[in-house]
Amino acid sequence: MNAPTEFARAVCPHDCPDTCAMRVTVENGKAVKVIGDPDHPPTQGVLCTKVSRYAERVHHPQRLTTPLKRVGPKGEGRFEPISWDEALTLAAARLSEIVRREPQAVLPYSYAGTMGLVQGDGVAQRFFHKLGASRLDRTICAAAGAAGLKYTYGGSIGMHVEFFDESDLILIWGANPIASSLHFWTRAQAAKRRGARLVAIDPYRSLTAEKCHQHIALRPGTDGAFALGMMHVLITEGLLDHAYIADHTLGFEALKERAMAYPPARVAQICGVDEQELVELARLYGRTRKSAIRLNYGMQRVRGGGNATRAIACLPSLTGAWRDRAGGLLLSSSGWAPLDLNALQRPDLIPGWPSALPRIINMNAIGDALLHPGDAAFGPKVEALIVYNSNPVAVAPDSARVAAGFAREDLFTIVLEHFQTDTADYADLILPATTQLEHFDIHKSYGHTHVMINQPAIAPVGEARPNSEIFRGIARSMGIDEPALYESDEDVARAALVWGNAALEGVDWQTLNDKGWVQLKLPDAPLAEGGFRTPSGKCEFVSTLLEKAGEDPVPDYLPPYESIDGSPELAARYPLAMISPPARNFLNSTFVNVESLRLTEGEPHLDIHPIDAGARAIEDGQAVRIFNDRGSMTARARVTERAKQGVVVGLSIWWKKLSPDGRNANEVTSQALTDLGGSATFYDCLVEVERA
Repeated sequence: MNAPTEFARAVCPHDCPDTCAMRVTVENGKAVKVIGDPDHPPTQGVLCTKVSRYAERVHHPQRLTTPLKRVGPKGEGRFEPISWDEALTLAAARLSEIVRREPQAVLPYSYAGTMGLVQGDGVAQRFFHKLGASRLDRTICAAAGAAGLKYTYGGSIGMHVEFFDESDLILIWGANPIASSLHFWTRAQAAKRRGARLVAIDPYRSLTAEKCHQHIALRPGTDGAFALGMMHVLITEGLLDHAYIADHTLGFEALKERAMAYPPARVAQICGVDEQELVELARLYGRTRKSAIRLNYGMQRVRGGGNATRAIACLPSLTGAWRDRAGGLLLSSSGWAPLDLNALQRPDLIPGWPSALPRIINMNAIGDALLHPGDAAFGPKVEALIVYNSNPVAVAPDSARVAAGFAREDLFTIVLEHFQTDTADYADLILPATTQLEHFDIHKSYGHTHVMINQPAIAPVGEARPNSEIFRGIARSMGIDEPALYESDEDVARAALVWGNAALEGVDWQTLNDKGWVQLKLPDAPLAEGGFRTPSGKCEFVSTLLEKAGEDPVPDYLPPYESIDGSPELAARYPLAMISPPARNFLNSTFVNVESLRLTEGEPHLDIHPIDAGARAIEDGQAVRIFNDRGSMTARARVTERAKQGVVVGLSIWWKKLSPDGRNANEVTSQALTDLGGSATFYDCLVEVERA
C-alpha cells in the first residue's frame, strides 16, 4: 500500500535575489513536485524554470550517495566508495597532522551554493575558527557592489521590491531579471502595463533589454562614467531636490565638482553611446518623481565596480526619489535583516581572538594561492583545502591556474558535494551532502525583506549528510570537544537573528518556525526621511570611511584594466571586450548537469556583432576560438546585433567536463580585483576571436 502524499514547506537555497518559498509534494519518501508557494507575497506561486525542476536535481541518477576516496590521478575523477567512518577517520588524521604543525595551512573555500545561514557558513565557520585555519575573503560575486553601498548608504539597503509596480520610470541597470530575478521582472511588467517606462542599461541586448522601451548599450565597465554624466545633466539643469540634498546627504559640493568633469560629450565617447540619449534619460529621470533603479551585480565585475556602484547609488538622493515608496534604488536588501553574525559564526573561537587573527586569502586568487610556495610575506603554504557550496575549478577566474593548483599531489582536498563536479574530480575525499529538501535552514534575502525557514521535506538521499553534520563529524573524529560545534541546527539558526531588533517586533522563534516566513517591519519608503546607516546618518556623496582610510572619498570613473583606456597595448592585441553573464537555464555552475536544462541551453555560444564577425571571416554557426594570454575556449558563434560592436558575450557557466573542449569562459578571465571590496573582475576581460 502506498504511503499518503505529503506536503512540505521549503525555501529556494540558490544565489538569486528572489529567495522563493516552495511547496514540495512527497510520495513514498520521494520529492515528486516542487512549486512556488502561492501564499508567500514575493513568490506568488511562481518558480523559475530551473528551480521548478528541483526534484530532478534531488533525485538525479548521478547524485552522490556515499563517501568516495580517490584512486586515480587528480583531475581524472576516479574514486571508490568508502564508509563514513573511514572517510571521517581519514579526514581527521590528515587535518590533525597539518593543524598540529600549522593551522593556517588549512583553507576553506565556499560561496553561495546554498544561501542558508546554517548549511552555508554557520557550523562550518565555527569549525574553521576553532582550528585557527586561514580565513577566506568571500568576494567572488558581489563584494564591490556591497562596498559601494556601504560607503554610500552604510549597508546593503534599498527600496522594497513590492513597490516597483507603482514606479513611473524603471532603470534596469546591469541586470537581466528574466534570467536572474523573475519576480522583480513580473513587477516591472506590471508597471509597464500601467504606463511606466522601462530602460535597460547593459552592454548586451539581453532578453530583458529586448522587452524594455529603450536599451542603452554601454561599453563594459563604463557605468560609473554614465552615472556621472547623468549627474552633470541633473545638476546643470537644476533637476535636483535641494531640500533632500540639504537634509539627508553629505558632500554635495564635492560631488558636483566631480560631475562637472563628466559633460555628456565626454561621457558619450567613454561609453560608446549617443550623447543625446544620455541627456534625455537624465532629464526624464530628474523629472520623474517615482523613478526607480534596479541595479544588479553585472556592472560591478570590473576594475571600477565599487566606484560605479557608488555613483549610481547617489542618483536617487540627488532627485529625492527616496521620498516615494516607488522611488529609489535596489541592489541588495540583505542589510535590513537583523543578523548576529558573531553569534552565528563564533569568531571568538579563533585562538588569540581578537588581537591575533589568521591570514585572509581572497577567493578570487585561489589559483595563485594554491600555487604559492609559502613565505614570510604570504604565510604558510596551503596544504589542505575543504571545498563546500562551490565549484571553483569551474567558477573561479584564471581557470588554468586554478586547475593547476588543485592538481598538486601534496594538497589534501576534501569536497562536500551533491555531484561529481569539475572540482570534485580533483578531490582526495568526496563527502555526499544533502540538498535543500533534506535539511533544516534559515534564510534572509537580498531581493525582498522576508526571513524564512526551510524544513526538510524528505530523508537524506542515500548516505548524504547536511553540511553542518559533516563538519560536526570531522570535528568529533579530530577529538575537538568545543560545545559550539555540536549545537543543533535549530539552535544555530535561532542564534543568527537579533530577536530584540525593531524589524522583528512581535516575532519570536516559534512564530517564524510555525509560519515559515515573516516580513521585516520597515517603513514603506525606508529612506524617505534619511536614516542611512553611514557614520553621518546621511547618504554620503563624500564617504567619511574612505576619507579616513586616505582613499578618494568621491565616486569617480576608473577605466577597466583591460580596455583601450586602461591598457592600449593589450587592446591592440586583444581588441574585443568579453562578458560572460549567466545563461537563463543555469545558475552559476548549478543545474548544468540537469539534462533537460542543459539540452535547452544547447552548447556554449559566443554572441558576436556582424561587423566584428565579418572582419574575422566568421559566419553564424561556426565554431570559434576565444583566447588571450591566459587561455582559450571554443564556442559556437552567433552573429547578432544583440552584442554591441567591440563586445562578445559568452553565456555561462558551463561545467568544463560538459563543454565540447573541456573549457569554459573562465579560461580567459583574470584574478585582478575591483577597486573596492576585492571582488572579481570577470567582465574586465579582453580577448580575440578566430575561426576554430
